[in-house]
Amino acid sequence: MIKIDGSFGEGGGQILRTAISLSCITLKPVEIYNIRANRPKPGLAAQHLKGVEAAKLISNAEVEGLRLGSTRVVFKPKNLKGGSFRIDIGTAGSVTLILQTVLLPSLIAEKITFFEIRSGTDVKWSPPVDYVKNVTFKALKELNAEIRLEVVKRGYYPKGGGLVKVEVNSSKLRGVEFELFKEKIRGISHCLNLPKHVVERQAKAAAEYLKYKGYDVEIEMEMNKGFSTGSGITLWSGYKGGSGLGEKGKRAEIVGREAAIEIVKELEFDACFDRHLADQIMPFAVVAKGITTYTTSEITKHLISNAYVIEKFLGDVVEVDEKKRKIRIKGVGII
Repeated sequence: MIKIDGSFGEGGGQILRTAISLSCITLKPVEIYNIRANRPKPGLAAQHLKGVEAAKLISNAEVEGLRLGSTRVVFKPKNLKGGSFRIDIGTAGSVTLILQTVLLPSLIAEKITFFEIRSGTDVKWSPPVDYVKNVTFKALKELNAEIRLEVVKRGYYPKGGGLVKVEVNSSKLRGVEFELFKEKIRGISHCLNLPKHVVERQAKAAAEYLKYKGYDVEIEMEMNKGFSTGSGITLWSGYKGGSGLGEKGKRAEIVGREAAIEIVKELEFDACFDRHLADQIMPFAVVAKGITTYTTSEITKHLISNAYVIEKFLGDVVEVDEKKRKIRIKGVGII
């Protein structure tokens, strides 16, 4: 039984997601304790509960401690299977954080896996769905992962109600030496149940800041009616992104400018990955065949937490050079 201290590093849900994901793919049982110990409300929230439930389904696992507020979970996977799965978090919990738990093990299933996940597509403290589709999946494609994602409906805090469809094909992952490359900045400004001028102002504010900084940008605008009300904007270029979310009383111009400032900050670093992608890619790289290397703008606590969990499962396979902000991962070739 592998034992993981959930209070290590950032002490949030990332440790749980990575531990469950690696448990599924290695078929090694794991105990995670002190779950989300560093958060105001420790223990499993609804989205963490649903993530573990989804992993249980695709791995025929036995699970202890699967309840709201639980600070200890024991997860014993048996075998991975593909198929079609529907997951409804029932709140505005993050669709993309659910995917962080189930995507990796789905890549090794014998047949194609389909997910329909209902919840929040663009919510605080998680990657926006457009970032995952256009940045995370771009890097995973280089590792030879075959994943497709469709945003059917968006969902914002507090109602959620978004719907994402994901198709995961069995894939043989390979290590990659990622290099810095730049491309035109693209993005999408979106809203539900709000006037057209909201997405226009978000996009205009972002574009004006980016052009002032010397960048070309192309921003799509999306307006729809839906279950929840909200807005946001996501920008991406290469392996880097930036985003902003609307809130009651927050001007659309501020939302757009926030996204632009974030991506410019990342683009100004002479690094392959932004600080978010650097930790998201680690579990995939470690099970690939061969060496994966990349630089990042920042060595975050999330990255250090992922390295800690990976070491517990697979040994000393992650090298972190904090001075050069370079990561080297010796893939063990599970997939």
